[in-house]
Amino acid sequence: MSVKLVAIDIDGTLLDSNRNITPKVKETLQKANEKGIYIVLCTGRPLPGVKEQLTELDLYGDNDYVITYNGSLVQATKSNEIISQYSLSYDDFLEIELMSRKVGTHLHTIDDKAVYTANRDIGKYTVHEAYLVDMPLKYRAVDEMTPDMSIIKMMMIDEPDVLDKAISQLPESFTSKYTTVKSTEFYFEILNKEASKGNALAKLAEHLGIDQSETMAIGDNENDLSMIEYAGIGVAMGNATENIKRAADIQTSSNDEDGVAEVLLKYI
Repeated sequence: MSVKLVAIDIDGTLLDSNRNITPKVKETLQKANEKGIYIVLCTGRPLPGVKEQLTELDLYGDNDYVITYNGSLVQATKSNEIISQYSLSYDDFLEIELMSRKVGTHLHTIDDKAVYTANRDIGKYTVHEAYLVDMPLKYRAVDEMTPDMSIIKMMMIDEPDVLDKAISQLPESFTSKYTTVKSTEFYFEILNKEASKGNALAKLAEHLGIDQSETMAIGDNENDLSMIEYAGIGVAMGNATENIKRAADIQTSSNDEDGVAEVLLKYI
C-alpha cells in the first residue's frame, strides 16, 4: 500500500545542525503535501515552538495536523480542533515535583501558556527550553501552582551525568505510572501514561481513516521510538541513536545530508 501520512520529528530530523530546514527538504515536503500526502510534524515541543516550521512548510491548510508535547496533544493546525489530548493532574504535579527534589534534578512544568519552575536557582536547560519553544518562563513556588492548570508535561533537566544518576534512582512504582522518555542527554520528560508519539500517530491515522500500513515515521531519538515501531515504515535518521536504528525498518542519511528528502524521494 502507498504511504498516505508521514510523521516527522523536528529536532535532529527535520532541522539540520543549524536548526534550519534545508532547501531540498522543504521542496520535497511541499511537493508531497501537494500530492495529498499528510505531512505531520511530530515533536516534543509545545505548539508555540513549532509555529515557525509549520509556517515555513505552509502546513496551515484545512487538512493539516500537528502532534506536540511528545504525543500529548494532536490537533488541526488551522481550526485548532483537538483530536486527542492527555494531561497530568495536580496530584501528578505534586508527586513529580517532590520526586525531582529527592533525586536532585532541576525540573520544569509546561502547560499551553508557559514554562514554570519552582527552582530558585533556575536551571540553564529550563532557560534553553523556554527560548527554544518560544514560551514565557515563569518562577512559581509549588503552592502557587493550582489544580485548575492544564499541565501537559513535566521535565527533569540537568547536566547529563547528574540526570543519569537521578534517573537511576527513580523507583519502578514511579516510572511505571507515567510515560517517561529521555529526549536528549539533558531532558527527561514525564507525561500522562497514555501519551506517546506512537499513540498520537495511531489516533490521528484512525481519525483520518488511514491504515497503519500506510504511515511512515521519521526520527532520531528515544522519544521517536514508539512512532517508529507503530508506523508501516519506520525510518531512522543517519544521526539517530543505535536503539532507533535497530527499531527502524530502514535508515536514511543524517539531518545535515537531507535525510528526510532522501527517504521521501525513494519511497513516495
